Amino acid sequence: MQATQLQGKTLHYIAIEPDGYDPTQKYPMIILLHGFGAHMGDLASLAPAIDPTGYVYIFPNAPIPFEIAPGATGYGWTYPRRIPQELRRADDVDSVVDRLATLVDEVAEHYATKPGEIILGGFSQGGMMTYRYGLPNPDRFKGLVALSAVAPDEDTMREKLPENRSQPIFVAHGTADLVIEVQMARDTLEFLKTEGYEPVYHEYPMAHEISQHTLTDLAEWIKNTLPPASP
Repeated sequence: MQATQLQGKTLHYIAIEPDGYDPTQKYPMIILLHGFGAHMGDLASLAPAIDPTGYVYIFPNAPIPFEIAPGATGYGWTYPRRIPQELRRADDVDSVVDRLATLVDEVAEHYATKPGEIILGGFSQGGMMTYRYGLPNPDRFKGLVALSAVAPDEDTMREKLPENRSQPIFVAHGTADLVIEVQMARDTLEFLKTEGYEPVYHEYPMAHEISQHTLTDLAEWIKNTLPPASP
C-alpha cells in the first residue's frame, strides 16, 4: 500500500492507495477521521487491516491545533470542552464541516469515486463529526462508522436528518470507556432508533480504544456494506 501526505484545498490529509493500485480502475473509498488531540496518521494503520487491495483510504487532519503537551501539538475537529462556550459556536462547527465536505468532494473527484461509494467513519470526536456530516448526506455516504463516539447536539442533528433513514451505521463502544461512558453510546443508539435508523451496535470489553475484535467486526461490516474492488 502506498501512503502519501497531501495538502488539499481546505485540509491536510493522507491518501493510501491499495496494493496493485490501477489508476484506470474505480475503487470504493473509506474516509476515517481521527479523535481529539491526534493527527491524520493516527488511524492510518487500520487500512491494511481492513483490506489492503480493495479500497482507497483517506485520513484527513483536523484543522484546529492544540498544545497537548509541552512542545507537542494535536488537532481537533471542534474546541475541547474546557474552552468557554462562546468559543464553541455552532457556526465554527459548520465551518469545519464545510472544510471536510470540500475535501471529500476533492478526493472523490481525484479518484473518480462515485457518490454512494464512500464509507465515512471516525474515532471519538471524529465519530461525532461523522454523525454531524454523514447523517444528513446518505446519498454521498454508503455507510457510517462511529467508534467510541456519540451523536452531538441531538436536537440540532434531528433538524438536519434526511427523509431517507436507511443508511447503514456501524457503532462500537467499550464498556470500560472512561472518556465517553458507554451509557452515552446507548443513548445515541436510542436516538438513532427513535429517528428510524437501524444501526449495527457492538459493545466490547475495552476502554477508549479500537480493539482487534472491534477491527475484525468492522472490516467484515465494511466489506458487506461496500464491497471492495475486484482484483
